[in-house]
Amino acid sequence: MSANPIKVLVIDDEPPIRKLLRMGLSTQGYDVLEASNGKVALEKLAEEPALIILDLGLPDIQGHELLRTIRARNESVPIVVLSSRGDEAGKVQALDLGADDYLTKPFGMDELLARMRAALRHQLQIKGERPVFRTGDLSVDLVRRIVKVGETDVKLSPKEYDLLRVLVQHAGKVLTHRFLLRELWDELTDAQYLRVYVRQLRQKIEADPERPQYVLTETGIGYRLKAGD
Repeated sequence: MSANPIKVLVIDDEPPIRKLLRMGLSTQGYDVLEASNGKVALEKLAEEPALIILDLGLPDIQGHELLRTIRARNESVPIVVLSSRGDEAGKVQALDLGADDYLTKPFGMDELLARMRAALRHQLQIKGERPVFRTGDLSVDLVRRIVKVGETDVKLSPKEYDLLRVLVQHAGKVLTHRFLLRELWDELTDAQYLRVYVRQLRQKIEADPERPQYVLTETGIGYRLKAGD
């Protein structure tokens, strides 16, 4: 961590969860702010946290409504949502409202830290895309539109490249089906089109398309490109 600790706002009404996160994040050098409800959370925004961890199940303000309010006040702060198991619809809604990622309770601290690092890295990259993205053996030159796996050039159709470009621009972040359809076609397009192009893209960049290492499926929600090196 830097000399100035990164402020993280934890919004959760469960004391044991807040304690767990306070201890786990503090040992990693983060400056942890806490809020047990939505009202306190909105007050804590004045302290300008660099990242927010938001539990959707709050006692006073519906989680998605709080997320919408936070996004209206701050368009760029990374938000990692905590949700209950099996709540795919809630996760999709949170991502569509502007959350950067989600974790399902119970979760491991190592996984949370990895998601936080990816969200913070993505937020920094928004200000200026890196011309060449790399993850594993995959490299994507966004300026020259060159895609390689190892030393081998990969020939993509225009739409396959557009799909990969959007994934690269948001590497490490979960992109919902709706977001991808809106970016690549329009929201009314059948999601089957997206599945077809994801399958075609995997055929060209994955060593084993049936066990993808780069374009990862978030079941019932969308896709995520493995974060860059």
